[in-house]
Amino acid sequence: MKAVKKSSSGVKEKTPKLAKTDTKSLKKADTKSIKPAETKKIGVSAARAKKIKHSYKVKDPENSLLLKLKDGDVVIEMYPDDAPNHVARIKELVRAGFYNGLKFHRVIDGFMAQTGCPYGTGTGGSGKKLKAEFNTRPHKRGTVSMARAMMPDSADSQFFICFGNCDWLNGQYTVWGEVTSGMEYVDNIKKGSGQNGMVSDPDEIISMTVIADL
Repeated sequence: MKAVKKSSSGVKEKTPKLAKTDTKSLKKADTKSIKPAETKKIGVSAARAKKIKHSYKVKDPENSLLLKLKDGDVVIEMYPDDAPNHVARIKELVRAGFYNGLKFHRVIDGFMAQTGCPYGTGTGGSGKKLKAEFNTRPHKRGTVSMARAMMPDSADSQFFICFGNCDWLNGQYTVWGEVTSGMEYVDNIKKGSGQNGMVSDPDEIISMTVIADL
């Protein structure tokens, strides 16, 4: 049975849902990754590096991400106490360069922006499924949560960022982080059309980095 919500006019509307489709595992050779040795870094002094990290004003640099979008920098603080396995896997993928260049393939205005598929279609992942870590964190504006297929333990690499409060998702998807700055840049991610929200010529993740690694 589909959930419904009332609009301001009192008319019942369908509540947007996350797509639950089977994902294809990628072979190692097909995964989008950048080896540390291939990643170009601009050398900075230890003092400068410390200043850069401090400028993001995060509680724990090891469990915080810098997401670079076309319009600006987004800081995501993660919840290792609530979703330890998801946080560990996200950091592993980030440090491998997996997310760099991936598309926001499904974006629904007022609902969420989804990314993390190497194919850019919502059908792919890194090839490693994660056991669900559903927790009491609410799906609200700025929440970062894991996309999945029908089975609860099917999350892989795809995640979504909520544009607004999405209470109907609570307890059904693993919340692993929250945008603490730069949400205005998330708002500017190109939106999709139709109920499914698939995007034509979608925006991309320029890069994702663990702030402790800056």
